[in-house]
Amino acid sequence: TRKLEFLVADAEAKGADTLITAGGIQSNHCRLTLAAAVKEKMKCILVLEEGLEPEEKPDFNGNYFLYHLLGAENVIVVPNGADLMEEMHKVAKEVSEKGNTPYVIPVGGSNPTGAMGYVACAQEIMAQSFDQGIDFSTVVCVSGSAGMHAGLITGFAGTQSHIPVIGINVSRGKAEQEEKVAKLVDETSAHVGIPNFIPRDAVTCFDEYVGPGYALPTPEMVEAVQLLAKTEGILLDPVYTGKAVAGLIDL
Repeated sequence: TRKLEFLVADAEAKGADTLITAGGIQSNHCRLTLAAAVKEKMKCILVLEEGLEPEEKPDFNGNYFLYHLLGAENVIVVPNGADLMEEMHKVAKEVSEKGNTPYVIPVGGSNPTGAMGYVACAQEIMAQSFDQGIDFSTVVCVSGSAGMHAGLITGFAGTQSHIPVIGINVSRGKAEQEEKVAKLVDETSAHVGIPNFIPRDAVTCFDEYVGPGYALPTPEMVEAVQLLAKTEGILLDPVYTGKAVAGLIDL
């Protein structure tokens, strides 16, 4: 929702009436984007990438059920491996031809505008640490579509605290993910006007906790989920926060 606060505001400022975004069949980002569209009285079209088993039809449960409950204008399912940005631009063209104004939100809402949500988050973290007298040396976060990771790095650089942010990967290898995050850091820092270049070595990712793949469980993830539930009453999800906390525990 942090990313969407900025993305939806940008869409409205540009006169858009239809949000278009993409993700997996059970994408949390797609559900949140649709909910934001409902709240702002906008239409929303979802482009969903089917799972690794194309012969399997989407189950009418979980987020996929909520897409319909929330009243998505259209839900388009494309084959696994499809170019989701290209598919969204096709949809945007169709929307424009019908006389409406589309606004395309990338997968995960991860572009400089969306990352601004986590630039602001870094500022909130610093303010809370000062208010409560809490000192910390490192922040650990999930690193997936890169918006959270890049936004936090940019935000801490902007506050001159330069607190390192370690990303725990949920899908990609270390080199590929670090390149993805670094690119978005460059774009986001330019977007907010940070005068000093943020060095490439400010981006650190660990891929040891991905396991067999995205959204696939690992013993470390299960252990982390159970530990926080039993000791803190905090519920983690198995796709993102479970793996991130597994990495945090292991650092």
